[in-house]
This record gives sequence, C-alpha cells and structure tokens, in this order.
Amino acid sequence: MTRIALIHALSHSVAPINEAFARDWPAAVRMNLLDDSLSADLARNGKGLDDVMHERFQRLAQYAVDTGAQGILFTCSAFGPCIEAVARRHAGIPVLKPNEAMIDEAVQGQGRLGLIATFAPTLASMPPEFPSNVALETALAEGALDALNAGDTQRHGALIAAQAVALRERGCTRIALAQFSMARAREACEAASGLPVLTTVDSAVRALRRRTGAGSA
Repeated sequence: MTRIALIHALSHSVAPINEAFARDWPAAVRMNLLDDSLSADLARNGKGLDDVMHERFQRLAQYAVDTGAQGILFTCSAFGPCIEAVARRHAGIPVLKPNEAMIDEAVQGQGRLGLIATFAPTLASMPPEFPSNVALETALAEGALDALNAGDTQRHGALIAAQAVALRERGCTRIALAQFSMARAREACEAASGLPVLTTVDSAVRALRRRTGAGSA
C-alpha cells in the first residue's frame, strides 16, 4: 500500500483532501501533519519565506519521510519556494505543491483563467507558477476565510462565488480555486458563474496516484 503524507498549514485544508482521497484513492494510506501556525506566522512576521520558514518545511518533510511516506503533498499554496526546496532534497519521491497538478491541467485548457484565493499571500506566490502563455486574472475573496473560520461555510462559498461572477465579467472562461480549503465552494462557483471550476484537490490526488505508480489501482 502507498503511504502519502499530507502536510497542512490550515486546518480547513484537512477535510477536503482527505475526502478526495477517500473517494478517489481509498487504498492510499494517509498521514496528516498540521502546523496551523505556519500561515499565521507568515501573515504577521513580515519576513516572507525566510530561512527559518524554509527550515520548518524541511523538518516537517523529513519527519514524513522518516515515517515511510512514499509521497508528500503540501496543502497550502502560499509556500511554493519552501516546497520546491523540499522536492529538491527528497528527489526520490514525489513532492507536490498543492496547486501543481491543477496548474498542469489548467495549461491544457483554453481561454482566460480566473484564479480566486481567500488568503492574500497566495495571490503573490501562486501566479508566477503558471506558464507565461496562460492568460490569468486574479481575485481575492475578502472575508471568506474569516467566514470559514467562524464556521459559516455558506457565506464562505457565497463570497468566493461572487468573485467567480466578477471574473467572468472580466472575460474569464474558466475558474481555478487556489486553496484546498476552497474546494467546498466549487459547486457554488459553478452555479453562480456558469463556468467550469478547477480545484486543487482532485487534481492533486490524480497526480499522486500517477507519480507513485499506483495508476488506477
């Protein structure tokens, strides 16, 4: 059986990815590591992804590898360079950024892509990961993360869906939700905007199955 480490910086990311694994790859053995201080520290320390933050990611990854993980998926999209450094150190196993697989799928599509986030630093770190030939529009669903933190999933979805509509009016023909915690808003976005919506969750599960050699088993 394939053991996959899921490393989270936001507690809200835990349920969406575990639900996707349970649905699409139930044979995988999952381990969940949560450090919910990562995002809070990044937001308030003003130092960005400094050496201290890089070292924290290396320690989390090494712990996962030491437990026998055959693949690692990070589920917070604001830490791209830290995750890339982990991937270089652990080149023998697949180490995925949360949005990596979705970007690969988005590149295959046509038309302007609208990228929505609820965590502002994500809109600084994630767009450069897209190839330059992808026409990208970004939007921050302000207040959505606060609503989710307060347990108001309906308002969380509505605020994200409103940005999907705004992006459609800006010429976007498809939508991407930047964070794992946003996957629960996919249906609301599709209903409000009438556009196809990509999420990081399903794309990531498919990519890990493929890259660990599990295929469709």
